[in-house]
Amino acid sequence: MGNTLGLAPMGTWPRRSPRREEPLPNPGSFDELHRLCKDVFPAQMEGVKLVVNKVLSSHFQVAHTIHMSALGLPGYHLHAAYAGDWQLSPTEVFPTVVGDMDSSGSLNAQVLILLAERLRAKAVFQTQQAKFLTWQFDGEYRGDDYTATLTLGNPDLIGESVIMVAHFLQSLTHRLVLGGELVYHRRPGEEGAILTLAGKYSAVHWVATLNVGSGGAHASYYHRANEQVQVGVEFEANTRLQDTTFSFGYHLTLPQANMVFRGLVDSNWCVGAVLEKKMPPLPVTLALGAFLNHWRNRFHCGFSITVG
Repeated sequence: MGNTLGLAPMGTWPRRSPRREEPLPNPGSFDELHRLCKDVFPAQMEGVKLVVNKVLSSHFQVAHTIHMSALGLPGYHLHAAYAGDWQLSPTEVFPTVVGDMDSSGSLNAQVLILLAERLRAKAVFQTQQAKFLTWQFDGEYRGDDYTATLTLGNPDLIGESVIMVAHFLQSLTHRLVLGGELVYHRRPGEEGAILTLAGKYSAVHWVATLNVGSGGAHASYYHRANEQVQVGVEFEANTRLQDTTFSFGYHLTLPQANMVFRGLVDSNWCVGAVLEKKMPPLPVTLALGAFLNHWRNRFHCGFSITVG
């Protein structure tokens, strides 16, 4: 009998191409696990601050900051930044040199260098007038789906003291990242290590992160309700200080009014808010903030003008 149903032979049926799985993304740096949640909260403001930014070229820019406060003497800061030609992403340019010096001569500086396509190094120096306070060296390797980092803080071969920090993050799925942190410190008569485990789950509109170790715990939750509203919840517990803190923050963007409003409430009976207002077409941003601690009966407010 012929093929009365009109079906093609099995050998001629089209075969489905095997499904290609997308490669897992790089999890980023360990220090950036809680960044989305922390960016929701307002920064502390006190006194009056004037910031003038000046772009000198496509690679070099400077900023002048004058700060006057009732809690201390007036201060001046000179901030300078140099960015090279190698741009890996909109926020990563190598090499990068950043320095900040105040009116007393104290300096904070850091240098970022790309040694290879996946290997980057960073050096951080901090001085107080003519004394070195901190010197730190970082090496970070970013694989396809993992990141490994090693940090040396204040290494002293003569005094036999050093602080070593090792980080590792691994993407298990497109949404789940697991890793850990090991902190080792050594100085004459004292030696110890602290291990911390970390996990991060990223959904479409929210991100949950948890760090747990012998030193305490740090948990955060970030949720983006829409283009204008973002909220964040943060919990921190310190076993050494026997202290826990719970904070709630929110971020409200009003694009038609060129305004951004941030607020916070925490378990220490502290409330605060910062309002930022851009003044187009002028390159000026105004900010007004106020913070009140009901438990300690402390109140401080601040106002800043940013030009450029």
